[in-house]
Amino acid sequence: MKKNIILMGPPGAGKGTLAKQLMSAFNLVHISTGDMFREAIKAGTPLGTLAKSFIDKGDLVPDEVTIGIVRERLAKDDCERGFLLDGFPRTLPQAEALKKLSIEINRPIDVVINLDCDNNELIRRISGRRVCKTCGAPYHIVTLKPKVEGVCDICGGPLYQRADDNEEALKVRLGHYVQETKPLLDFYANEGLLETFDSLVGKDLLFDQVSEFLKK
Repeated sequence: MKKNIILMGPPGAGKGTLAKQLMSAFNLVHISTGDMFREAIKAGTPLGTLAKSFIDKGDLVPDEVTIGIVRERLAKDDCERGFLLDGFPRTLPQAEALKKLSIEINRPIDVVINLDCDNNELIRRISGRRVCKTCGAPYHIVTLKPKVEGVCDICGGPLYQRADDNEEALKVRLGHYVQETKPLLDFYANEGLLETFDSLVGKDLLFDQVSEFLKK
């Protein structure tokens, strides 16, 4: 069984939904870059304190700090049962460093799951997103409508569209994603770790397909 997983895919491809399904089905630890930073900062580790100094200034956290925090997180006992990395690596140097450190701590990556999706569908999905301004609950104008238009089912707060969820901003984001991610996909393909799934099949069938693959 493949249990140490990197999850990749463009915004709107369904990574969040698939991650929740896999975590529940396979008892995996879900690890995102943001979560790692928050945990390290809260714990007051030297790397967490260093990362905070960059974040507080609005700067990007350097690769060497991020990689150090990833090492700290993956070395924890709960990752022994398997982990799902989301949002890391983002660059080729990060991928190369992850390969080295995951072997050093005896938790090598088993597979990189890449979710493929047509750009027009991604734009349709993301431009239809709405979020509650009060509690942050997610909605969609087609697939996850509230009971009352523009009003959150949970708290009654107003729903709004994030500024970067419009079509023009999305095209820019998708362009950056393709440009930045292609080297990573090529890297993992050359490593024999890349497995691509079509996310257009729907969340339930996608989960079934990925699950069957992981069990092999």
